[in-house]
Amino acid sequence: MRVQLKSLNCVVLALVCIVAITGCKKSQVNPFPASNEIAGWLKTDDTRTFAAKDLWQYIDGDSEQYIQAGVISTVTSEYKYQNRLEAVVDVYTMGNADGARKILENGRGADAKAVALGDSGFAYAQSIVFRKGPYLVRIVAYQSTPDTPQALLALAHGVEAKL
Repeated sequence: MRVQLKSLNCVVLALVCIVAITGCKKSQVNPFPASNEIAGWLKTDDTRTFAAKDLWQYIDGDSEQYIQAGVISTVTSEYKYQNRLEAVVDVYTMGNADGARKILENGRGADAKAVALGDSGFAYAQSIVFRKGPYLVRIVAYQSTPDTPQALLALAHGVEAKL
């Protein structure tokens, strides 16, 4: 009887631990601001998700560097700013912050300008790239307008706030 009670206590304790650990996991992050959450920006399509093994379907030819850096998944969505500027937002969830740092630093171009986003970020004429913890965010505009740099920065801050 005493052995059965000890066994039952161990089982109950194990179940409590499993529930506690599972309940503490961070839920899936939705990094995409809703339409008009950032002034002038409309989310124009559904979010697409790519597991690491399927990333080649989205960025064929460049996916290997992300896989080597520990990408877990990628989510992407398109936006339009005041019906004049279209942009795509990609959020790569890496296994850790080092993977995001590696991709950001390896992709840094000579024309990069540092921006205050996340842990580190860079702006270019038609794009912004930054990292925050295990996330790497790449926002690319399809057009160049006088508003592009400021509009992209506003969208980037909106994404940053959701990470």
